[in-house]
Amino acid sequence: MDMTLGFWVALVMAIVPLAGWLLWWWNDFWYALPVRLRRLKLPPGYMGIPFLGEMLAFLWYFKVLRRPDDYINSKRRKYGDEVGLYRTHLFGSPAIIACTPSANKFVLQTESSFFLEWPSVELVGKTSLVAVQGASHTTVRSFVVRAINQPDALRTIALMVQPRLIAALKLWKQNGRIRVYKEAKKVTFANIGRYFASFEPGPVLDTLDELFKGLTEGIRAYPLNFPGTAYYRALQCRKKAVAIFREELERRRKFDGSKAKNDLMEGLMQTKDDEGKELSDIEVLDNIVSLVVGGYTSTSLAIMWAFYYLAMYPDVLEKLREEHLPIAKKLNGDFITYAEISSCKYTSKVVEEIIRLANIAAFIFRTAKTDIEYKGYTIPKGWKVVCWLRYLHTNPENFEDPMSFNPDRWNEPPKPGSYLVFGGGSRICAGNMLARLQVAILIHHLVVGYRWELVNPNAGMSYLPHPKPADEVEVDIREI
Repeated sequence: MDMTLGFWVALVMAIVPLAGWLLWWWNDFWYALPVRLRRLKLPPGYMGIPFLGEMLAFLWYFKVLRRPDDYINSKRRKYGDEVGLYRTHLFGSPAIIACTPSANKFVLQTESSFFLEWPSVELVGKTSLVAVQGASHTTVRSFVVRAINQPDALRTIALMVQPRLIAALKLWKQNGRIRVYKEAKKVTFANIGRYFASFEPGPVLDTLDELFKGLTEGIRAYPLNFPGTAYYRALQCRKKAVAIFREELERRRKFDGSKAKNDLMEGLMQTKDDEGKELSDIEVLDNIVSLVVGGYTSTSLAIMWAFYYLAMYPDVLEKLREEHLPIAKKLNGDFITYAEISSCKYTSKVVEEIIRLANIAAFIFRTAKTDIEYKGYTIPKGWKVVCWLRYLHTNPENFEDPMSFNPDRWNEPPKPGSYLVFGGGSRICAGNMLARLQVAILIHHLVVGYRWELVNPNAGMSYLPHPKPADEVEVDIREI
């Protein structure tokens, strides 16, 4: 009896460590070993446990410790950073992390070897600008750039966004205390709704606002599609939002020839490819959704961080007032124009510093079309490449004292490849100038008319799905 018990105890003691060892290295066996058997060399790294990969470590640094840069720095210390590539398993896929300027440049500018695939391309649309390739991408991107990112369009947008922005500032002053991120999303979405689909403030726009909030919360979530997950909720929100836009699109098809809307939806409906073929309804809808996702989140977060950093750095605020007060006196209540805002050189530097530190897109994704060699290492076909942009902007090798807010650093251009807040290559964000313009206009009206203080200057930070203070920048605001 004792011998039998001893045998089973010994067996368990032998099996448990072996099972633990296999569990710990399972992903490396499953994904990396077949690559090595083809005599290909993978970048250094660790691929985590089955199914979850390194997501637990990722969440530990981003959500628990709230030190997101330590995730990459731990790999740098362990594996070195000469090449800037690390193998891992994140967001449900084997992946290679690219974190140096040269590695990111290689990935983002080698269009023939990589294609863009968000971890959740189903959320933004399979026929949207961010997902399609080749001629389809060129056709839609050309229209979008003309519609929201060229000087003629920006002149119109500069005047269009100001009534709602000015009204919002007056309302915030009346309330006295606000959460900037919450309020910035409202005014940003109202302007996007107007310019993208001619929606005016009301129940429909309020519903879309809530739906896009749920949708964006699932963009960086683990792609688990069952009830209770952020990804599942995001898919449901997308479905409902598309239905609202589809109803508007069908209304326009039905009443063809009515008064022109001159908005993004109308432009997409009229866009034709090289063969004269118009976009299908789903192509119009996918692109509306993807563009709202991009413009809504990035602009709202940038406005929030503008309030935060200008409150934390009063010397910067004072320089902005010196630049904008003469303009405000000359305007005498009129809207500031695109030309006038473009002439504000210090404001431009402040905007760049805000979006650098905001790190709204901490990382972006590509997928390898085939086995790709880079500096002696292989990026296997079908693996995702995670371009870790945040590391570029917080690395002291690229920016001196990187976590300090210093607009004067923009007196000189950044090191090549070190500043990729809007991505890079031919897929750089199509609305990058639109986002900059809206933040600059907000700064103008804010600094000449208002004073504000942070309610919680020492608030902790959260980093998922996007970096923001835990209180979403709560401020007391009043008129000057």
